[in-house]
Amino acid sequence: MPAEASAAVATPTRTTRQDPPLFRTFVEESLDALRAAPDRELLVHGEHRMTSRQFHALVHGMAHALAAAGVERATTVTLLSGNLPEAVAARYAANLLGCRVNHLYNKLSADVQATIVQDVETRVLMVDPRYADRAAEITDRVPVPHVFVLGGGGGSTGPDLTALAAGQPDDAFVSRARPEDICTIRHTGGTTGHPKGIVTTFEQVARMNRMATAVRPGEPAPRQLACTTLAHAAGLLADIVIRSGGTVVLHDDFDAGEVLATIERERVTRLFLLPPLLYELLDHPEFARRDLSSLRGLTYGGCQASPARIADAVCRLGPVLVQFYGQNEAGGISVLTADDHDPERPERLRSAGRVLPGVDVAVRAPDGRDLPVGELGEICVRSEGVMTGYWKQPGLTAEVLRDGWLRTGDIGFLDADGYITVVDRLKDMIVVVGGHVYTTELEDLVNAHPKVRQSAVYGVRDADRMERVHAAVVPVPGSGVTAEELRAAVREERGAMYEPAHITFLPALPLTDAGKPDKKLLRRLAEEAAARV
Repeated sequence: MPAEASAAVATPTRTTRQDPPLFRTFVEESLDALRAAPDRELLVHGEHRMTSRQFHALVHGMAHALAAAGVERATTVTLLSGNLPEAVAARYAANLLGCRVNHLYNKLSADVQATIVQDVETRVLMVDPRYADRAAEITDRVPVPHVFVLGGGGGSTGPDLTALAAGQPDDAFVSRARPEDICTIRHTGGTTGHPKGIVTTFEQVARMNRMATAVRPGEPAPRQLACTTLAHAAGLLADIVIRSGGTVVLHDDFDAGEVLATIERERVTRLFLLPPLLYELLDHPEFARRDLSSLRGLTYGGCQASPARIADAVCRLGPVLVQFYGQNEAGGISVLTADDHDPERPERLRSAGRVLPGVDVAVRAPDGRDLPVGELGEICVRSEGVMTGYWKQPGLTAEVLRDGWLRTGDIGFLDADGYITVVDRLKDMIVVVGGHVYTTELEDLVNAHPKVRQSAVYGVRDADRMERVHAAVVPVPGSGVTAEELRAAVREERGAMYEPAHITFLPALPLTDAGKPDKKLLRRLAEEAAARV
């Protein structure tokens, strides 16, 4: 063949043949980012302060230790832990091995936790030393091949993974994860039934992590306070802050006084709270005495918020509030920015903000028809953040995921400006004689009463299997508010259909691990009380 012909053939081969781009997990990208400032404070837990360098070494050491113990790619690692720095490192290490990670909610019963451990086919259980007794209860019910303790020297529960990590080579552990592998199995909070495992791949997590940013150009590195469980939204936000060059301050649980003191002491700039926890913060006697000037962003979400309470929060905290609407199944859906938080526009505060870029939202009738602007229907979502499905529940997955569209189970509407308003959960909506009672509408009304701090509305079936409206109310201390006073206010504003048949006054609402009002528990207590009559 002539040289000219050879060149003609060879040239397109050189320009069109390309190796596929190297896949990088969110863990690898986050660890890479730590090298820029190895001595910066990365994780704070009480008196324990961990630098980027220490975290980087611990993650790789743990990954080597797990591999040496025979832990293989595509197996399930379950975390039973509070908000420990070592728990964050352990999750990253397991993901480096290509393992799928399931983080248990700590306030679930041992029976439910054991069921989840078995359901997700757990091969490795990583245990906070403070939960050693609960780990023993779980493993008595469901044997697990490998059990490691996250510090404390180990013991009868299992070897100390942090000690094993210290004895491993210093070289970086090369990730074994593949894009299509399962990265996380996140469970629903269980407020409307048995917790379901929500599956997300490494490729999805990496993409969502790149899209999210905790800092704008020119802003200082964020200092995020995580005072709700890392098994929920706080874990996702911690990942974003770690990758963005910031610091995460960890609390094991929410305590309003401790949160206020920590914001002042640690100069916290970012905070995530569910609405009931935000109300507790506002109502705490230390609120007015603490220096909260460092706070630049307070994100809230996870359940419905009261427009009246949010307007009060804006007046007292300034323009720092941002509402985020999303689901574990759907990823992010919409955001109500700080600029949208105008106390003079309660209808805007009632919304969940504008739909995010890259997210398609449709409001649909029960027969699947798309509904026009302003009409109530089920919110359906399509985006790259939508889960791949529920863990080993193809039937349930098929019910909620169709042609790439996720049925969220939320009832709401879109307005002409592209703002989405969530009115209720389909499972929370109360069917009464004469129509439907949307629980969030009634909660908004009750929460706006000057003698009420918080409320939760839920339906309870009576002996005739008819649903009755029940409300649990946290009154302003010393206000002397009565059930008849609240019923009269509801009657006057919304009519008799919305009037609660039963009102229970409580010092505080029971909350789930994630910080949502535990309506399942409230409903059960009401049913038990009715059975005793």
